[in-house]
Amino acid sequence: MIFVPFNKKAGRAYTVFMKKILFTGGGSAGHVVPNLALMHELRFSHEVSYMGTGGIEKGLVEGAGYPFYRVDCPKLVRSLCLENFKIPFALHRAKREALEIVTKLQPDLVFSKGGFASYPAVWAAHRLNIPVLTHESDLSAGLCTRLIARKCRYVLTSFPETALKFKNGKYVGSPVRREVLAGERGRSLKKYGLDGKTPVLLIFGGGSGSRAINEAVFSALPTLLDTFSILHLTGSGQAHIPEIKNKRGQYVPRAFENDMGSAYAAADLVLSRAGSNTVFELLALKKPAVLVPLQKSSRGDQLENARYFERQGLVKVLPEGELPHLSEKISDAYGDAAFRERVNSCKIESGTEAILNVISETLQTQAGGARV
Repeated sequence: MIFVPFNKKAGRAYTVFMKKILFTGGGSAGHVVPNLALMHELRFSHEVSYMGTGGIEKGLVEGAGYPFYRVDCPKLVRSLCLENFKIPFALHRAKREALEIVTKLQPDLVFSKGGFASYPAVWAAHRLNIPVLTHESDLSAGLCTRLIARKCRYVLTSFPETALKFKNGKYVGSPVRREVLAGERGRSLKKYGLDGKTPVLLIFGGGSGSRAINEAVFSALPTLLDTFSILHLTGSGQAHIPEIKNKRGQYVPRAFENDMGSAYAAADLVLSRAGSNTVFELLALKKPAVLVPLQKSSRGDQLENARYFERQGLVKVLPEGELPHLSEKISDAYGDAAFRERVNSCKIESGTEAILNVISETLQTQAGGARV
């Protein structure tokens, strides 16, 4: 609630009730980070909270200081195994728990970012006639998005083509964190101890890192450091970093970086995975990139995302099987002036404002209007 001081003209004091928005989504950081970008924008004007599992979303949301409600939702294993036979029973329990929480919270809106962790909250909201919005990051909609689409007022999408696949589809773009857009190159170079004498190659493979990318980078370091300085976010899983001697470029390894705005600002070229959020951040920042799509333990969404932008000439794609040719691909990308100019001229921007507008419109059209 917001308490508004005594109003002399009206002759009374009054209280304005903030609208309540319950966010949900999880299973990977890709489902959580965009939600947090929206929550940060709404936190002073709305009551925001989160429902998810005890997975990565719990740590990220609680670490950001938001109320978190845990419901243990089962995840479908993409192969024939005994665990999948337990799903109906576990899902029934999760739906019951979500219904109790949503009934108690009485949110005005549920916003889903997808992933298996979002299903119970969406199901409960639909059962209680609470409006639901969901946002699909990838070109090809995930299983949860397809399951909940009819329960949602809109299926918001990062790609215009994806919106056409749903009767209630609405293209809005991808939400990009404000802090990602706020980096400043000079400050960033100083932060990482980079002298700026050579172009900077930023390398990362997700929070826990990518062993395949890391091993290829370590093998290619002698060649890469002849041209680049390297900021390498190795992830927590990397145990050994080779010793670097007498090279033109500098090598700066870090396990984690919460301040991705600074990491991006320092970069002249990026080597990364091809998660949708990452790709849209890179393009919004106009950073040329070589993408290595995750293919194992994946439904193929990263490869689809990467190929989509490759066809537009806005990224370079390096399949995992071609990682031994990493140094050549990096050199070709940096030396391709036409490629770098296309990236610099692209008009892909953050979809945060468009999504916030849909949230506002949905709240305004709710039955009963504003509670004052």
